[in-house]
Amino acid sequence: MGFIEKYLKGDKGIWVVVLLLSILSLLAVYSSIVTLAYKYKDGDTFYYLFKHAIILVVGLGLMVLAHNLKFKYYSRISQIALFLSIPLLLLTLITGANVNEASRWLVIPVINQTFQTSDLAKLALIMYLARFLSKHQDQIKDFKHAFVPIMIPVMLVCGLILPANFSTAAMLFVTSLIIMFIGRINLKYILSLIGIGVGTLLILLLIGKSNPDLLPRMGTWAKRIETFQGGGSKDANYQAEQAKIAIATGGVIGKGPGGSTQRNFLPHPYSDFIYAIILEEYGTIGGIVVIFLYLILFFRGIRIASKAENTFGSLLAIGLSFSLVFQALINMAVAVNLFPVTGQPLPLVSMGGTSIWFTCLAIGIILSVSRESLPNPSEGGAS
Repeated sequence: MGFIEKYLKGDKGIWVVVLLLSILSLLAVYSSIVTLAYKYKDGDTFYYLFKHAIILVVGLGLMVLAHNLKFKYYSRISQIALFLSIPLLLLTLITGANVNEASRWLVIPVINQTFQTSDLAKLALIMYLARFLSKHQDQIKDFKHAFVPIMIPVMLVCGLILPANFSTAAMLFVTSLIIMFIGRINLKYILSLIGIGVGTLLILLLIGKSNPDLLPRMGTWAKRIETFQGGGSKDANYQAEQAKIAIATGGVIGKGPGGSTQRNFLPHPYSDFIYAIILEEYGTIGGIVVIFLYLILFFRGIRIASKAENTFGSLLAIGLSFSLVFQALINMAVAVNLFPVTGQPLPLVSMGGTSIWFTCLAIGIILSVSRESLPNPSEGGAS
């Protein structure tokens, strides 16, 4: 107990959510990597489980380090991170690892681990928005001094992510709008930014349609939307159909841990469609529990933001909380066929590499804000 009090400070409710999601992640990943193991490692599921566990432990270590750093330091870190992320996004578009016509990954030389530069850019932009808005509250309604300087990095970062990863760009754009709205940017300016964003997307789509080589992912976007609307072929609907079977056969209480059969048929059951596997093995009850865990994370983030000692901490907590839970809801909506396939992992649950680390860093920053927002240990837990 003394160790926990000494090293794991901040909101206790969030720590409990992290612990439960981490345990669920190990169980769900171990169950869903069977086909992957047989395909690449002669059935050695322990290899992928061990690798995932190491990445998860490193991520939790990063979370502990991040939450021990006073959140005010993230104000300056956001400037450095944003400055680094823009050239990295450009480098990714030009020389990044290409999978399914999408250049999203760069390889970290020393550890030979790929990472999505959009994960860094997403975290950097959210922190930078919180910094800028908190420092310009006196001029927050001014077009020239408040809106224009903040519009440029939003459009630049989202625009650089868009060609390879539409869903991430769209989610980051929406998150930015939410932060700007809470930060008291004039509503008419926010609406104009939405118009600019939609207009930019339409221009890119027209360019991509007239010259597919410039925007090869456009065809994938159109196909996914067509499939979601029921206009695709039987093969195109394969993912959605297999996910539906997993959900239907899981019933209310599920087949139990390791009991999934659809893991043998679903593409990426350990990442994009891991929620369908959770519903199959743990049933509707398990699926609802997972939703509630993310909602608890969001509401704890709101409470931390409401009690933060300054505007920067408040915007930081609400922006990061919204981003994580928004991504989780999108992933779950895809799994139950309420949304077109996006390729977004379930935060802290899906098997992944550095995406887990950036998720842990984001939660660590929220906990850092909570350390100073909720100084009384009794206020740290769920209430």
